[in-house]
This record gives sequence, structure tokens and C-alpha cells, in this order.
Amino acid sequence: MDFTFTEEQLAAAEAARGVFAGIAPDAVPSPALTTGAVAEDFDRALWSRLADADLLSLLLDDGYGGAGLDAIALCLVLRESAKVLARVPLLESSAAAAAVQAYGSEELRARLLPRAGRGELVLTVAAHGRTGHDPAELAVTARRDGEAWVLDGVQTGVAWAYGADLVVVPAHTDADRTVLALVPRGHDGAVLAEQVSTSGERLGELRLRSARIAAEDVIEADGAWERLRALLATGTCALALGLGERVLRMTSDYTGKREQFGHPIATFQAVAVQAADRYIDLRAMEATLWQAAWRIASGAPGALPAAGDVAVAKIWAADGVRRVVQTAQHLHGGFGADTDYPLHRYHAWAKQLELSLGPAAAYEETLGDLLAAHPLG
Repeated sequence: MDFTFTEEQLAAAEAARGVFAGIAPDAVPSPALTTGAVAEDFDRALWSRLADADLLSLLLDDGYGGAGLDAIALCLVLRESAKVLARVPLLESSAAAAAVQAYGSEELRARLLPRAGRGELVLTVAAHGRTGHDPAELAVTARRDGEAWVLDGVQTGVAWAYGADLVVVPAHTDADRTVLALVPRGHDGAVLAEQVSTSGERLGELRLRSARIAAEDVIEADGAWERLRALLATGTCALALGLGERVLRMTSDYTGKREQFGHPIATFQAVAVQAADRYIDLRAMEATLWQAAWRIASGAPGALPAAGDVAVAKIWAADGVRRVVQTAQHLHGGFGADTDYPLHRYHAWAKQLELSLGPAAAYEETLGDLLAAHPLG
């Protein structure tokens, strides 16, 4: 298996590093010092720079103004974004646009995708269900009523809900199928209630009460939600990897300068062993991430469906990023909790990523079910 990146993928990562250079992770109030959300909206200035660099249209075909790249390229860019805690709906909007491109009608694609690629239309996904642990597609019901679909239910923890123009909502039908409805912000029958994430970002609880969505704004194709969910989970793994890499670098820099008994604490065996363990975590997170992204991008067959590789990646990402930030806090001592130092922000974001789209235990159950259904050997 060759995980060498293509020139186009590396160019996307390089462009991302240029855009994210100089972004301060402490540009908004600290979540530790704020009772509500740290900001009303995402970073619109950064969003515009991403659009100017063509990084919002990575997954779109040339006909829609995109670069025609794949999930691997998106994950490379997401990895860079997490290093600076970029406050933009890059994952959600890119993944939603990819779902529209792959499964939406030609009319829907022509109406939405060019604008999404230019950053003029912001998409997000209601992917957490009613509680954050139950399947998201079961939290909302959809029934056909003439030329429209009627949605009822609640989706919690919708990322960037107050800044997005459209929310992609998975919903189940009487026929035990899942459709994707594109619900405009402020749509009749769709009400947002403010929630605040662990990272301090503003989320929304989306309450749908007999919300009528035109049939042309509903994707009915089989497999659309499964692929969208897989891309969201894999992108979350990329964010966790980038965050973990930056945190381990911060820890290395600190322990290399902090002295006790006349020596940098990085030279102490107990410190070095803990840092080495976290480096191993990051390498495992990286290997499983690229395996999952490659399965999604290539469609290549495997011993298990691609969902198995996504589950393995999410298990490592959730557990690994937690261990990385916990060790970083320990090795920084009290300095790690100083609100004038950015490590506590990375800790808060890591906890949010750990639980996003479900904790490691949920994916362990998924993996177990897949292994039972597809015996190896």
C-alpha cells in the first residue's frame, strides 16, 4: 500500500499552511473565561482567504469551479487547520458539498456547488442526533406530502448552525430509508436553540416541527448519508491528528527549555518516556487516518467495508488525542492551565473532537458489528 501523496494533494496542504500562517489560536476569548460562546460567528475573514485560495472547492469537479481532489487532500488541509484551531466550518461545508455533488440532482448541484466553492454559501451537517450518541438519522422523521417532505424531530449540537446558510439533515422514512434534507437557516418550522460546545464555540439545537422541504432540496439516493457520515468522521480524525501534533510540539519546546536541578526536564527519563508514548499515539492516528481516507477516496475493496477503517481511525483519534493533551498538561505543570497560554484551548478542542460524532466506544461497537457480519479469514 502506497501512502505517498500526489503533487496536487501536497500543493493543497502547502496552500493551507500559507493561509493559516499567522492565525492566532487565542484570537477569541478563552472558553475558560467565557460563560457563553466565545464568538457569535465563525472567522469570516479566514473563510474568505480560504475561498480565495480555492480551498473551499477542493472536492468539487472542474465544472463547478473546483479542483477535483479527494478526501485525502481535504484531510491534509484539515490537519493544518487544527494546528491553529481555525474557527471555520471547513469540514462540514466541504463534506456536505461533496454529498450534494455525488448524490444530488443536476439542478441542485448547479444551484449550490459553485456558490459553496466560492464561500458565498455555507453548509453544515446535523450529524449528532438527538443526544449526541444515538444515530443521527433516527432523530428526525421524514414523510412525503405531495411535492414536499415534512420533517419532525430534534438534532443537537449542530456545528456552526448560526452561521450556515443550509443545514443538511439526515432523516428516516417509514420505509426505513435515510434521506438528506437541505434546511435553510430560519426556515418555517425550523427553530434553533443556542448551545455552547466544550471548545466554547456556538452550536445549535435544531428543532423541526412539520418543516416542509421541497422535494428538489431532498437527496433520496441510497448511501448518501453513509458516505457523508464517513467523510465527516474521517475529517474529524484529521483535525484530531493536526491538533495532537501541534500540542506535542508545544510540549517538546516547553520541556526542552524548562529546567529542574540544572537540566532541561526533557532529559529526564520519565518525561521522555511519556512523550515517546504520545508520539506513538500520533503515528497510529496518522496511519489509520490515511487508511480510512484512502478507502473513501478510492472505493477500493477490503476485508471489511470502508466503515471498518473509519471506525478504527476514529477509535485511535478519540483515545489518542485525549492522551496527548492530558500528557501535555501533565508535563507543562501548572503552566498548562494558564489562560494566557494556549494549551488549555487545545485541551478544550481535543475534548470536543474526542466526542464529536460519537466517542471511541461507539466505534468499537460498530467495528464489532462489522467483524461479526464479515468474518476475517
